[in-house]
Amino acid sequence: MVIKVFLASSSGSTAIKKKQQDVVGFLEALKVDYTQLDIACNEENRMWMRQNVPEDRKPTNGIPLPPQIFNEASYCGDYDTFFDAKEDNSVYAFLGLPPPPGSKEAEKADKADIVENGTHAEETNTEVPVEERNGNTHREEEKLQQAADEEEEAQDGEEEAEITEGETADKEETAGDETPMEEEEAVEEADEVTEDIQAHAEEEEGQEEEDLQSEEEEELLQLEEEEEAEVEEDEEEDLEETQEEEAE
Repeated sequence: MVIKVFLASSSGSTAIKKKQQDVVGFLEALKVDYTQLDIACNEENRMWMRQNVPEDRKPTNGIPLPPQIFNEASYCGDYDTFFDAKEDNSVYAFLGLPPPPGSKEAEKADKADIVENGTHAEETNTEVPVEERNGNTHREEEKLQQAADEEEEAQDGEEEAEITEGETADKEETAGDETPMEEEEAVEEADEVTEDIQAHAEEEEGQEEEDLQSEEEEELLQLEEEEEAEVEEDEEEDLEETQEEEAE
């Protein structure tokens, strides 16, 4: 298979010249065998290139510009598609060539084959899984890890239980502290009521004593008035008797 690169040696376009140099330089770097075909000096090359570029790959004016790349008579693409393949590390696929062993494109193809088929095309020895090499080591590690997790959960449960018991004890102590305080408040209220009753009783007793004193004073005053009245009557009787005696 021969890679054909159609170029224009006497092109006046700087952009076309640069694109041609990029394609040729990259093929040489990859050490890909290719042939340059000049369309500027060879009308036959020009006509062949224009006829073999697919219609859907031609520009709107219908005239494809160099560089155009073929693998024998199979069309590969123009500069833009070549550049995309280079960026994607798929130039050999773009050219229709098998990638050399060890290249990035070969590694990429191997990975794609593994994903598609589940096996490596070049591998002859299958790798033994870790579980089969090490027996039940992995399972034992999982069991140990599970036991450690369960122990940790048990410890967390005990800590939570201790915290709950501590909170309950604190609440009971608080309730016990509140009960004496309530009893003391009740006693104080009872004492205040008793004092009020005693004060009221003393006040009533004082009022009664004052009333008695007033009554006694009134009685004494009445007695004194009666005695004075009797004295005055006696004096009047004595005076009358004295006057009668003197009249006789």
